[in-house]
Amino acid sequence: MNNPAPAISPPVGIGDHKPANQALLDWVHEIELLTQPENIFWCDGSERENDFLIAESLKQNVLLKLNEKKAPSSYLHRSNPNDVARVEQFTFICTPTKAEAGPTNNWSEPAETYSKLQGLLKGAMRGRTMFVVPYIMGPPDSPLTKIGFEITDSKYVVLSMRIMTRMGEIAVKRLGHDPKAEWNRGVHSLLDVNPERRFICHFPQDNAIISVGSGYGGNVLLSKKCLALRIGSYLARKQGWLAEHMLILGVESPAGKKHYVAAAFPSACGKTNFAMLIPPKHFAGWKVTTVGDDIAWMQIRDGRLWAVNPENGYFGVVPGTSCKSNPNAMKSIERDTLYTNVALTDDGDVWWEGKDGAPPKHAIDWRGNDWTPDSKEKAAHPNSRFATPMRNNPVLDPQVEDGDGVPISAIIFGGRRSDTMPLVFQAFDWEHGTYIGSTMASETTAAATGAVGQVRRDPMAMLPFCGYNIGDYFRHWLETGKRLTNPPLIFHVNWFRKSADGKFLWPGFGDNMRVLDWIIDRCEKRVGANESAIGYIPRMQDLDLDELSGVTPNQMRELLNVNAEEWQKEISDHAKFFESLGGVVPKELDKQREKLAARLR
Repeated sequence: MNNPAPAISPPVGIGDHKPANQALLDWVHEIELLTQPENIFWCDGSERENDFLIAESLKQNVLLKLNEKKAPSSYLHRSNPNDVARVEQFTFICTPTKAEAGPTNNWSEPAETYSKLQGLLKGAMRGRTMFVVPYIMGPPDSPLTKIGFEITDSKYVVLSMRIMTRMGEIAVKRLGHDPKAEWNRGVHSLLDVNPERRFICHFPQDNAIISVGSGYGGNVLLSKKCLALRIGSYLARKQGWLAEHMLILGVESPAGKKHYVAAAFPSACGKTNFAMLIPPKHFAGWKVTTVGDDIAWMQIRDGRLWAVNPENGYFGVVPGTSCKSNPNAMKSIERDTLYTNVALTDDGDVWWEGKDGAPPKHAIDWRGNDWTPDSKEKAAHPNSRFATPMRNNPVLDPQVEDGDGVPISAIIFGGRRSDTMPLVFQAFDWEHGTYIGSTMASETTAAATGAVGQVRRDPMAMLPFCGYNIGDYFRHWLETGKRLTNPPLIFHVNWFRKSADGKFLWPGFGDNMRVLDWIIDRCEKRVGANESAIGYIPRMQDLDLDELSGVTPNQMRELLNVNAEEWQKEISDHAKFFESLGGVVPKELDKQREKLAARLR
């Protein structure tokens, strides 16, 4: 399954829908001359095309068909074991100067990088099919929507892009004939999937992305982190909007009052769970709906922030997903799903660590080897993934296709912290909220390569995804706040605080509704809070804790506690982090740190 598949010969009427935009045709011809494919396949996103590509992928072992009764219209893909996660060390921002890329990005000089990549791409698609994938990011009628074309030699990429974006004719029509239309040029080739020739390079000034040597989704679905965030954040600053690594959810009270909330969590911090939250029985009549689980594009209108989800599907981490942790995600992946690097059971179903029920007595693991519960290796890779259409989500928000977006009442930042950070607190104002976002941190997980469990600063959960200088990004947030007459309230949450004996203090999952309820009450000015050194913290009586089992009053006090000693260390770490950025941090945020230090004294 790891080798790039040979060229395919489609039947008449498939793969030959050439658009009429001359600038696009010229670009595709240029890449064709460089990569020298056997043939060119113009994708139209149709059912017929999808059926053909799936059939070819099964023939060439790119995909395995799952049991139709247990997982209808679903397939398993195994990536190369050397290619299982995003590779931040091989991800580059290619701007004319290093300062434009900033201290948190790997920088590479554009002309040299183009030259190196062209060398790698020369003849790279010989004997293969070159697919041209047209897509849009965003609802079809949104002013924020962006057009992209991705050239790839991977059928897995084409099939995933069909799930994750609005792919095909819709993008060709939107592009039209205008030679000056804005669209993203994306080129991807598997090459020989060699880590030493693996590069994901972004050229913000050219609205271009080139990715080589990887087959892993986050590196090769160029619509996702590459366009939606790295190029997107650059365009957003230039054009006056925000491209953020945030889920968007709707929360509606039994009385029918609805609010929308955006939330930024680093990978594997319960983002998809929160986006699809099911309120506990105590909150009967409340509804939580999903607009998006990963990316929010937000524009200012009427002094408020309005958000759209640019994606069309979910690309989620599988391990730990179960009917207990996320019933709506489990319903979403029951059918029409492309799994990557999970285990295959003997009856043709999928399995992963944390799935409901007993482990299978025997399975084939993510590498293709025999596995039993006694095996030392995990059956599913810790960063194994599902790609599933958003229409499968039983709690999809009815406004998800609204091009105007949804009005955001609150923004939540959160990370995985075993100490220091209370369960929830509210920023004093937008500037203080920007400081909270800029200093947020999380204990690392398997979604990125590197050590697991270290506290890593991850501003706005954008550290790997900001496509330009992080100092200018902070400045853009501060400037955006000045343009808002009705800004969202900003909060920080931490579901992962632990007791001295290492046990989680908060049950999380559906009970996070209790925190969300307080956040909405704060937006409605209906409930109080204590003013602390770090922000507004709910008092015990401010949170609806009725019928909350397994959490004692002492544990609640610990969850809401601000430990001055821990916070002195936290502020010292903020200072070190800002210093490590080499003088790019806006002075307003340095002043916020000084004010926080003074309040703690």
